[in-house]
Amino acid sequence: MATITLTSKGQITLPKAIRERLALKQGDRLRVAVDSDGRMTLAREQQQPIDSVYGLLRHLAKKRPVSLAEMRTALRQRAKEKHTGNRA
Repeated sequence: MATITLTSKGQITLPKAIRERLALKQGDRLRVAVDSDGRMTLAREQQQPIDSVYGLLRHLAKKRPVSLAEMRTALRQRAKEKHTGNRA
């Protein structure tokens, strides 16, 4: 069992053995639960699969959103090119 000291700012430092056991790294989030006896349980917060890909393709986004009218125009143009065999 490890002993943890609370700082004047209400912060704690997890001992290295605990960080290694939980495979924690900087930026990881932890969930804390306290039962009726005052015992605290600490666990790594499980990331939702969709959260891990959030923003992954952001670099491909245009600077401004495309309007519905612009989308329709682009679709019509592409359909016309495909039908006539002309590709830009």
